[in-house]
Amino acid sequence: MRLSPVLRAGALVATLALAVTACGGKSQQAAGGSDSLVDRAKADNKLTVGIKFDQPGLGLKTADGYTGFDVDVAKYIAKKLGVDEKNIVFKQAPSAQREDLIAQGDVDLVIATYTINDKRKQKVSFAGPYFVAGQDLLVKADDTAITGPDSLNGKKLCSVTGSTSAQNIQTKFANQVALQQYGGYSECVTGLLNGAIDAISTDDIILQGYAAANQGKLKVVGKPFSNEPYGIGLKKGDTKTQQALDGYIQDMEKDGSWAAALKKNFGDSYKVPAEPPITEK
Repeated sequence: MRLSPVLRAGALVATLALAVTACGGKSQQAAGGSDSLVDRAKADNKLTVGIKFDQPGLGLKTADGYTGFDVDVAKYIAKKLGVDEKNIVFKQAPSAQREDLIAQGDVDLVIATYTINDKRKQKVSFAGPYFVAGQDLLVKADDTAITGPDSLNGKKLCSVTGSTSAQNIQTKFANQVALQQYGGYSECVTGLLNGAIDAISTDDIILQGYAAANQGKLKVVGKPFSNEPYGIGLKKGDTKTQQALDGYIQDMEKDGSWAAALKKNFGDSYKVPAEPPITEK
């Protein structure tokens, strides 16, 4: 059916009016906070979380599922958000891809040994910290030459592309070491075990997990030289969710679940920090 010019004009005006109304409604919805993850997660009973798949004790994919401290933090947060554990979808979050995964909506949260820093805050928001680590060194158990960062001259050091650990090495020891950057720390561990590299550098708790998984073969030097506050990454500007997660982290610390998760994943011999980290405002 062919419309007259008057009818066509009227239809166009009606279409534009509907578009303006829709846009206005969306803006009001966003302003009201209903687009916040804290609301969507409860309504949908679903949460997608980015974790590491290759970090023993923190985020590890196994034949039976996923284990680690970060996984337990994710499960605690999900429960607080009203999401059943069975409805958590875990996705791999390599260090170099974490900001993009959040920005593109591929994940709702990233809980993956994710250090809070100003550069990352330009792209994502953070809740936490929920743990504070320190960068250290992992070497073979019988290595007596590497005793700390001051003994790295001429050594081949491995870290992961996109990590703060690699950035710290480039900043502090660029003229002393030959830095090799791999896609994941498990690759670094393979290189260390077969003699291709001399040491691995990243956060002490990550290294502790690899040392425990390779009993008797590797050791953590034990001389941290940085401060790495781990945060939960989320969509930039979602203040409602950020504030809610800050509260959940504090609840986890107060009710004993935080310390219990560390003991569960690193063993009774692991020395849980005397005080949990203070959540940033």
